[in-house]
Amino acid sequence: MKAVKMPRAASIFQKYIRHPLEAVAVTLVWGTFSMMPVDAASAVGGWVARTLGPHLPISARARRNIRRAFPGLDSDGVENIVKGMWDNLGRTVGEFPHVGRMTFSGSGARIEVTGAEHMHALRDDGLPGLIYSAHMANWELGPFNIDAQGVPSVFIYREANNPLVEKIYMLGRRRLRDSMVPKGRDGAKAIMRALRNNEHVAMLVDQKMNDGIAVPFFGEDAMTAPALAQMGSRFGCPIVGTRTIRTQGAHFRIEIYPPITVPDTGDRTADVTQFMADVNKRIEDWIREYPAQWLWLHNRWPK
Repeated sequence: MKAVKMPRAASIFQKYIRHPLEAVAVTLVWGTFSMMPVDAASAVGGWVARTLGPHLPISARARRNIRRAFPGLDSDGVENIVKGMWDNLGRTVGEFPHVGRMTFSGSGARIEVTGAEHMHALRDDGLPGLIYSAHMANWELGPFNIDAQGVPSVFIYREANNPLVEKIYMLGRRRLRDSMVPKGRDGAKAIMRALRNNEHVAMLVDQKMNDGIAVPFFGEDAMTAPALAQMGSRFGCPIVGTRTIRTQGAHFRIEIYPPITVPDTGDRTADVTQFMADVNKRIEDWIREYPAQWLWLHNRWPK
């Protein structure tokens, strides 16, 4: 199917007006937070977001999602999660210019890591491997932790729609720039190449994929990307789950789980579906434990 082309006037407006204005706004926010100490940037970002965010129209989607996930929760409980979600998101934005300098060990380390031995086993087994996580706490720290553990990896991410903003975002990931692979056809080739070279692929797997597979999530079918299980089945490689938890302010704990593999019953479709159901259940458990630290703003379930 051919992509629908944007009308020329709209394309010109976007390229020469909208995109530059967005880039200026992002640059101002980025520059402001980068000049602050990380604790101040985190605190200011959290305060702004939790003050303004709950009043934005998009918060209606978050409330709707929270009620679907927690049908017995009262209005105050829903609002507490919404406010906490915005606080976490604002802190994540404020911390973004600093993530590449946050430390995982030694005095003054901001990130405690548990289960590092599982990542080291992945590093040393001579096999390709897969690593998955979710949009929890400051999810930008995940790739830096994998890099700190010495695991050669490529990191799958969604490219910004605005190419000027994409360049700014990459400033926060510049230490890993050569390992960042945007989703898409070229990204798929890079993934296959990495796995064939016994390297590792890391991805966030908690968002909706319209042409994915229907898998339960909080008791309702949600369209889920099957790539994690499909690649795990194809290469027979270990798959490690990790999650990031915000413990207090700009301090975190990253938990790394023992490796698992996709079952091989002879029915590949059933194996992939069951594996993704298990992954969704694990992510659901993470969210139930820290509901305000998950990003509730995307359309995870069908309307």
